Amino acid sequence: MAGRTFAIGDIHGDLAALESILQRLPELTADDTIVFLGDYIDRGPDSAGVVAKVRDLMGSSTAKIVALRGNHEDAWLQVVDKGWPEFLLPRSNGCLECYRSFSNLPVPGEEDPPTTDELASMLEGKFIPSDVIAWMRDLPFFYEDDHAIYVHAGIKRTNDAFPHPSEVKPARALLWLRDRDFFENYRGKLVVFGHTTTRTLPNELSTHTPDDPTDMWAGPACIGLDTACGKGGFLTALELPARTVYETRG
Repeated sequence: MAGRTFAIGDIHGDLAALESILQRLPELTADDTIVFLGDYIDRGPDSAGVVAKVRDLMGSSTAKIVALRGNHEDAWLQVVDKGWPEFLLPRSNGCLECYRSFSNLPVPGEEDPPTTDELASMLEGKFIPSDVIAWMRDLPFFYEDDHAIYVHAGIKRTNDAFPHPSEVKPARALLWLRDRDFFENYRGKLVVFGHTTTRTLPNELSTHTPDDPTDMWAGPACIGLDTACGKGGFLTALELPARTVYETRG
Protein backbone atom coordinates (compact mmCIF):
# COMPACT_ATOMS: atom_id res chain seq x y z
CA MET A 1 0.00 0.00 0.00
CA ALA A 2 1.28 3.48 -0.86
CA GLY A 3 2.27 5.67 2.06
CA ARG A 4 0.98 9.14 2.79
CA THR A 5 1.73 12.11 0.58
CA PHE A 6 1.87 15.64 1.98
CA ALA A 7 1.55 18.28 -0.76
CA ILE A 8 2.70 21.77 0.27
CA GLY A 9 1.64 24.91 -1.59
CA ASP A 10 3.62 27.93 -2.78
CA ILE A 11 5.98 29.23 -0.05
CA HIS A 12 7.30 32.44 -1.69
CA GLY A 13 10.18 33.20 0.61
CA ASP A 14 8.36 32.70 3.93
CA LEU A 15 10.77 30.48 5.86
CA ALA A 16 8.86 30.90 9.13
CA ALA A 17 5.70 29.52 7.49
CA LEU A 18 7.61 26.59 5.99
CA GLU A 19 9.10 25.66 9.35
CA SER A 20 5.68 26.04 11.00
CA ILE A 21 3.88 23.78 8.53
CA LEU A 22 6.56 21.11 8.83
CA GLN A 23 6.13 21.13 12.60
CA ARG A 24 2.38 20.64 12.22
CA LEU A 25 2.71 17.49 10.12
CA PRO A 26 2.59 14.12 11.85
CA GLU A 27 5.80 12.18 12.36
CA LEU A 28 7.02 11.05 8.97
CA THR A 29 8.22 7.58 7.96
CA ALA A 30 10.19 6.21 5.04
CA ASP A 31 6.89 5.33 3.35
CA ASP A 32 5.77 8.97 3.27
CA THR A 33 6.36 11.62 0.61
CA ILE A 34 6.39 15.41 0.77
CA VAL A 35 5.68 17.14 -2.54
CA PHE A 36 6.48 20.85 -2.75
CA LEU A 37 4.49 22.47 -5.55
CA GLY A 38 7.10 25.10 -6.45
CA ASP A 39 7.55 28.88 -6.02
CA TYR A 40 10.05 28.83 -3.17
CA ILE A 41 11.33 32.33 -3.91
CA ASP A 42 10.24 35.99 -4.35
CA ARG A 43 7.89 38.19 -2.32
CA GLY A 44 8.60 36.88 1.19
CA PRO A 45 11.61 37.95 3.28
CA ASP A 46 13.80 34.84 3.05
CA SER A 47 13.95 33.22 -0.38
CA ALA A 48 17.50 32.01 0.29
CA GLY A 49 16.44 30.42 3.57
CA VAL A 50 13.49 28.61 1.99
CA VAL A 51 15.66 27.17 -0.79
CA ALA A 52 18.28 26.07 1.74
CA LYS A 53 15.63 24.41 3.91
CA VAL A 54 14.02 22.50 1.04
CA ARG A 55 17.42 21.37 -0.26
CA ASP A 56 18.43 20.25 3.23
CA LEU A 57 15.23 18.23 3.57
CA MET A 58 15.95 16.50 0.26
CA GLY A 59 19.14 15.13 1.77
CA SER A 60 18.10 14.56 5.37
CA SER A 61 14.39 13.77 5.68
CA THR A 62 13.16 10.30 6.57
CA ALA A 63 10.40 10.80 3.99
CA LYS A 64 10.88 11.08 0.24
CA ILE A 65 11.07 14.74 -0.79
CA VAL A 66 9.89 15.92 -4.21
CA ALA A 67 10.40 19.58 -5.10
CA LEU A 68 8.66 20.71 -8.28
CA ARG A 69 9.67 23.71 -10.37
CA GLY A 70 7.38 26.71 -10.03
CA ASN A 71 6.92 29.55 -12.48
CA HIS A 72 9.06 31.85 -10.32
CA GLU A 73 12.01 29.45 -10.46
CA ASP A 74 11.36 29.11 -14.19
CA ALA A 75 11.29 32.89 -14.58
CA TRP A 76 14.64 33.38 -12.85
CA LEU A 77 16.17 30.71 -15.09
CA GLN A 78 14.95 32.73 -18.06
CA VAL A 79 16.49 35.85 -16.52
CA VAL A 80 19.83 34.06 -16.18
CA ASP A 81 19.72 32.52 -19.65
CA LYS A 82 18.45 35.36 -21.79
CA GLY A 83 17.18 38.21 -19.64
CA TRP A 84 13.59 39.08 -18.78
CA PRO A 85 13.17 42.63 -17.43
CA GLU A 86 9.38 42.42 -17.82
CA PHE A 87 9.36 39.84 -15.00
CA LEU A 88 11.82 41.70 -12.78
CA LEU A 89 10.35 45.19 -12.83
CA PRO A 90 6.81 44.81 -11.38
CA ARG A 91 7.19 45.10 -7.60
CA SER A 92 4.29 42.70 -7.15
CA ASN A 93 6.51 39.86 -8.41
CA GLY A 94 8.75 40.29 -5.38
CA CYS A 95 12.06 40.03 -7.23
CA LEU A 96 13.76 42.70 -5.13
CA GLU A 97 12.96 40.69 -2.02
CA CYS A 98 14.67 37.70 -3.62
CA TYR A 99 17.73 39.77 -4.52
CA ARG A 100 18.02 41.23 -1.03
CA SER A 101 17.64 37.77 0.55
CA PHE A 102 20.41 36.11 -1.46
CA SER A 103 22.60 39.22 -1.01
CA ASN A 104 22.17 39.33 2.80
CA LEU A 105 20.64 42.81 2.63
CA PRO A 106 17.69 44.27 4.57
CA VAL A 107 14.18 43.30 3.48
CA PRO A 108 12.74 46.10 1.32
CA GLY A 109 9.50 47.88 1.92
CA GLU A 110 6.59 46.76 -0.23
CA GLU A 111 6.86 49.78 -2.52
CA ASP A 112 10.63 50.31 -2.36
CA PRO A 113 12.23 50.31 -5.84
CA PRO A 114 15.61 48.70 -6.44
CA THR A 115 18.62 50.98 -6.67
CA THR A 116 20.35 51.34 -10.03
CA ASP A 117 23.07 48.90 -8.94
CA GLU A 118 20.53 46.44 -7.58
CA LEU A 119 18.53 46.49 -10.80
CA ALA A 120 21.67 45.89 -12.86
CA SER A 121 22.51 42.85 -10.73
CA MET A 122 18.95 41.57 -10.86
CA LEU A 123 18.89 41.84 -14.66
CA GLU A 124 21.83 39.43 -14.84
CA GLY A 125 20.65 37.08 -12.11
CA LYS A 126 24.24 36.40 -11.09
CA PHE A 127 23.51 37.04 -7.41
CA ILE A 128 21.82 33.64 -7.24
CA PRO A 129 24.53 31.07 -6.39
CA SER A 130 25.46 28.72 -9.21
CA ASP A 131 24.52 25.65 -7.16
CA VAL A 132 21.04 27.09 -6.60
CA ILE A 133 20.65 27.73 -10.34
CA ALA A 134 21.73 24.16 -11.06
CA TRP A 135 19.22 22.90 -8.49
CA MET A 136 16.44 24.93 -10.11
CA ARG A 137 17.27 23.48 -13.52
CA ASP A 138 16.88 19.96 -12.16
CA LEU A 139 13.46 20.50 -10.57
CA PRO A 140 10.81 18.30 -12.26
CA PHE A 141 7.70 19.75 -13.89
CA PHE A 142 5.27 17.26 -12.34
CA TYR A 143 5.06 14.24 -10.05
CA GLU A 144 2.58 11.39 -9.86
CA ASP A 145 1.85 8.70 -7.28
CA ASP A 146 -1.06 6.44 -6.43
CA HIS A 147 -2.98 9.31 -4.85
CA ALA A 148 -2.72 12.15 -7.36
CA ILE A 149 -0.86 14.08 -10.04
CA TYR A 150 1.02 17.13 -8.75
CA VAL A 151 1.82 20.16 -10.94
CA HIS A 152 2.60 23.77 -10.19
CA ALA A 153 -0.15 25.44 -12.21
CA GLY A 154 -2.40 23.10 -14.17
CA ILE A 155 -3.04 21.34 -17.47
CA LYS A 156 -4.37 23.05 -20.58
CA ARG A 157 -7.01 21.34 -22.70
CA THR A 158 -5.54 20.10 -26.00
CA ASN A 159 -7.61 18.64 -28.85
CA ASP A 160 -10.69 18.69 -26.64
CA ALA A 161 -9.04 16.68 -23.86
CA PHE A 162 -6.75 17.27 -20.89
CA PRO A 163 -3.50 15.41 -21.59
CA HIS A 164 -1.37 13.68 -19.00
CA PRO A 165 1.42 16.07 -17.85
CA SER A 166 4.00 13.84 -19.51
CA GLU A 167 2.39 14.66 -22.86
CA VAL A 168 2.36 18.45 -22.39
CA LYS A 169 4.79 20.19 -24.74
CA PRO A 170 6.51 22.40 -23.84
CA ALA A 171 6.49 21.14 -20.26
CA ARG A 172 6.87 24.75 -19.05
CA ALA A 173 3.18 25.18 -19.85
CA LEU A 174 2.48 23.23 -16.65
CA LEU A 175 4.04 26.10 -14.68
CA TRP A 176 2.16 29.12 -16.01
CA LEU A 177 -1.46 28.12 -16.67
CA ARG A 178 -4.34 30.12 -15.23
CA ASP A 179 -7.40 28.78 -17.01
CA ARG A 180 -10.90 28.45 -15.57
CA ASP A 181 -11.51 25.64 -18.06
CA PHE A 182 -9.05 23.44 -16.14
CA PHE A 183 -10.33 24.36 -12.70
CA GLU A 184 -13.96 23.85 -13.70
CA ASN A 185 -13.98 21.13 -16.34
CA TYR A 186 -10.99 18.85 -15.76
CA ARG A 187 -12.04 15.29 -14.93
CA GLY A 188 -9.78 12.35 -14.25
CA LYS A 189 -7.17 11.44 -11.67
CA LEU A 190 -6.95 14.02 -8.90
CA VAL A 191 -4.58 16.91 -9.70
CA VAL A 192 -3.07 18.97 -6.88
CA PHE A 193 -1.76 22.39 -7.94
CA GLY A 194 -0.58 25.77 -6.67
CA HIS A 195 0.24 28.99 -8.58
CA THR A 196 -3.24 30.55 -8.62
CA THR A 197 -4.25 31.90 -5.23
CA THR A 198 -7.32 30.15 -3.94
CA ARG A 199 -9.12 33.44 -3.30
CA THR A 200 -9.20 33.99 -7.08
CA LEU A 201 -10.48 30.52 -7.98
CA PRO A 202 -14.21 29.91 -8.67
CA ASN A 203 -15.34 29.66 -5.06
CA GLU A 204 -18.77 28.35 -5.98
CA LEU A 205 -17.12 25.12 -7.18
CA SER A 206 -15.18 24.40 -3.97
CA THR A 207 -16.37 21.70 -1.60
CA HIS A 208 -13.88 22.73 1.11
CA THR A 209 -15.08 25.59 3.34
CA PRO A 210 -16.77 27.50 0.49
CA ASP A 211 -17.64 30.20 3.02
CA ASP A 212 -13.92 31.07 3.21
CA PRO A 213 -12.47 31.90 -0.25
CA THR A 214 -8.94 32.24 1.19
CA ASP A 215 -8.86 28.59 2.30
CA MET A 216 -7.78 25.54 0.30
CA TRP A 217 -9.84 25.11 -2.87
CA ALA A 218 -11.28 21.69 -3.69
CA GLY A 219 -12.91 21.54 -7.11
CA PRO A 220 -14.53 18.67 -8.99
CA ALA A 221 -11.25 16.85 -9.77
CA CYS A 222 -8.43 19.17 -8.69
CA ILE A 223 -7.28 20.86 -5.49
CA GLY A 224 -5.58 24.26 -5.20
CA LEU A 225 -3.11 24.90 -2.37
CA ASP A 226 -1.80 28.43 -3.02
CA THR A 227 -3.27 30.23 -0.03
CA ALA A 228 -1.14 33.35 -0.65
CA CYS A 229 1.85 32.53 1.54
CA GLY A 230 4.47 35.27 1.17
CA LYS A 231 1.86 37.79 0.07
CA GLY A 232 -0.35 38.28 3.08
CA GLY A 233 -1.82 34.80 3.37
CA PHE A 234 -0.70 31.54 4.94
CA LEU A 235 0.82 28.19 3.96
CA THR A 236 -1.29 25.08 3.41
CA ALA A 237 -0.45 21.38 3.21
CA LEU A 238 -2.74 18.53 2.17
CA GLU A 239 -2.32 14.94 3.31
CA LEU A 240 -3.41 12.24 0.88
CA PRO A 241 -5.25 9.94 0.77
CA ALA A 242 -6.86 11.11 4.04
CA ARG A 243 -7.38 14.68 2.70
CA THR A 244 -6.37 16.13 6.04
CA VAL A 245 -5.56 19.85 5.76
CA TYR A 246 -2.77 21.60 7.69
CA GLU A 247 -2.27 25.36 7.65
CA THR A 248 -0.14 27.94 9.40
CA ARG A 249 -2.87 30.38 10.38
CA GLY A 250 -4.58 30.10 13.72
